[in-house]
Amino acid sequence: MNYKEITIYTVTAGIEILSGYLTEQGIRGVLVEDAADFNDFLEDTTIHWDYIEDDLMRLKEVETNLKFYLPDNAQGYEMFRQISASLENLRAENPAVDLGRLAIETAEVDEEDWSTAWKKYYHPTKIGKKLVVVPCWEEYALQEGEVQVTLDPGMAFGTGTHETTRLCMQLLEDCVSSDTRLLDIGTGSGILAITALLLGARSAVGVDIDELAVKVAQENADLNGVGGRIELACGDLTEKVQGTYDVICANIVADVIIRLSKDIARFMHPGSILLVSGIIEERCEEVQGALTAAGLHAAEIRTENGWAAIRLEL
Repeated sequence: MNYKEITIYTVTAGIEILSGYLTEQGIRGVLVEDAADFNDFLEDTTIHWDYIEDDLMRLKEVETNLKFYLPDNAQGYEMFRQISASLENLRAENPAVDLGRLAIETAEVDEEDWSTAWKKYYHPTKIGKKLVVVPCWEEYALQEGEVQVTLDPGMAFGTGTHETTRLCMQLLEDCVSSDTRLLDIGTGSGILAITALLLGARSAVGVDIDELAVKVAQENADLNGVGGRIELACGDLTEKVQGTYDVICANIVADVIIRLSKDIARFMHPGSILLVSGIIEERCEEVQGALTAAGLHAAEIRTENGWAAIRLEL
């Protein structure tokens, strides 16, 4: 399998936060290059070096960065879009820390090209019992009983190829009815809110901190004929949200869900359902504990390829 090298530029103070963020996104191996750390190493008087390779000496002036690798396939492109779409959220979550420019570079393929190059891997995908996610440039012969979700995700996260999205969509199939008022926190491409409406939900509200995601979500809602039934807002988590909802989705990451847990119950009523995803399995118990402390109880946990989604009720 081929891989792509991804580089994110930061500063020394941002290394720990960015490393933790990438771990939350399922990245298992990260290479850190940091001039400050390398110069400290050179000045360490307990070590005596007669010769240091020229390739290593370039680290004296390198811009601090983290490198990692993604497979050159649909999963890799989906992970890249998820990371790209939510990277700037780190600034809002860590206002006291300088994170540098957080620019992304990819080896072999320019970042702009990734928004179209991945399309060769993206084809109609059957999810759950009846959902089929179809890219807008593909044709699909809908079978009896199937529900088609048409998407042009661009650089917003959420195509249905990533486990976190699939798990949420499977759970939505089981809990959406004609009376459902849905809230989608971190809506990305809008796939979950749109799916709920196509499954028959009465209304859907989607929020995202990224203005591009809000724009893409509205375009996708229009593609599916539900543009007039969805309400979209740009804001951090629930800052633009009012009222209570029957079903709430939050396909984000563990740390953000834990932060959200302190406030989420006020947007729920007895019988409300919360679906959380984007959680690596190692942190599932921690996330569940935070939500349980907030007064919710876990009714179901689903896992796939190291990722977990939890259905909770108030």
